[in-house]
Amino acid sequence: MPARAGGSRRRTLQDVAEVVGLSVNTVSRALRDLPGVSEQTRARIKAEAEQIGYFPNAHARSLVLGSHKTIGVILTDLANPFFNDLVTEIEEQAILAGYTIVLLLSDEDPDREQTAVDTALRSGVDGILAVPVQGRSNPWTTVIRAGIPLVLIGRELPGLDLDFFSTDNRAGRRMTAETVIARGARDIILVEEDLRVSTVAHRLDGFREALEANGIAFDRRRTALVPSRRTARGASLWRGEDAYRVASDLLESGRVPDAFLVGNDYLGLGLYAALRERRIRVPEEVMVIGWGDYPFSRYLDPPLASVRLPTIELARRAVSRLLSLLDGTADPGPVTELFPSELMLRASANP
Repeated sequence: MPARAGGSRRRTLQDVAEVVGLSVNTVSRALRDLPGVSEQTRARIKAEAEQIGYFPNAHARSLVLGSHKTIGVILTDLANPFFNDLVTEIEEQAILAGYTIVLLLSDEDPDREQTAVDTALRSGVDGILAVPVQGRSNPWTTVIRAGIPLVLIGRELPGLDLDFFSTDNRAGRRMTAETVIARGARDIILVEEDLRVSTVAHRLDGFREALEANGIAFDRRRTALVPSRRTARGASLWRGEDAYRVASDLLESGRVPDAFLVGNDYLGLGLYAALRERRIRVPEEVMVIGWGDYPFSRYLDPPLASVRLPTIELARRAVSRLLSLLDGTADPGPVTELFPSELMLRASANP
C-alpha cells in the first residue's frame, strides 16, 4: 500500500523512548551527544529515532513552542527560469499567509537532495513543497514518517500517495506535435534531456500519442536524448551546447527532419546554432518549437515558438493546498491537479 502523508503525526521524545525501552532523559542525552550514554546505546537510539521519523533540534523545539511559520521549498536548481518564477510566486503567497520560506537546492543530485531534506526537517519547517530528483522516494518517506505535510510540484514519486500539482505535460507535448503535423511535418524529432522523471516520461507519451493518431509510426529514431550534465553549481545547467552537439551529429548524417520539438528553450538555442551553421532555414526547411517560453525566446531570429507553462497557477495552488494541510482545513486527499499550458506560436513554427 502506498505511503501517505496525511495519516502521520509528529514524533516526540516519548515515542523514541518507548521504542528503545529507555527513559526520555536517556534518549534526550543520547540525541544531544551528552555524556552518560554508551556509544552503542547512543547509536541505537539515533537509528530508531530516524526510523520512526523523529528529528531533534529546531523540530523538537517547535513541538513545544508551536509553528515556526516556515515552509521548506526544495527544488532542483534555479538555472531554469521556470523554477525561478515558481519560487518567486511561492514566496509571495507564503508571505501573504504569514509564512517565510527556507529554500534548498538539490542540483539533481540524490545526496544533495537527502541533505536538503534533513536540513529542512532539522530547521523545523511546518511543511514542504518539493520538486524531487529523478523519481527517488527514499528521502521523502522520512518526511512522511515525521508527519510533515508534503506537496509535490512537477514530478511524481512512484508508490507515494501525495498531493501533486503539475503542468499537463502529456497534453502540452501532444499539442506541439499536432501543431507541426498540421503544417505538413511528418519527420519529427523530439529532443529531451535524459532524466528519468515523470515530466519527461509524460512528454514522450504525448509525442507518441500525437504521431500515432496521425498515422505516423513512432520509433527510437524520432527521439534524441541530451545527456544530463547537472553537476556544476553556479553554471548553466540547461546547456544549449548539448543540443547543438546532438543536432550536429544528426544533420551530418544527412537527415534534415521537418520539425524539432525541444525539451526547453536553452536546448533550442543550441539547435538554432547547428541549423545556422549548415544554412538550414527556420521555418522554411525545418520548424522548431521550444518548451518553457523563456524571456529570450521571442527575441531570437526567427522568434522561437514555445510552450508557456502555468507557473503562477501551479505555485498558488500548491501553496494553498499546503496551507490547508497545515491548518487542518484540507479536503480529503491526496489531490492531483494538472494545469494546461499554452503554445506561443511564433515564426519558427509558422512557415
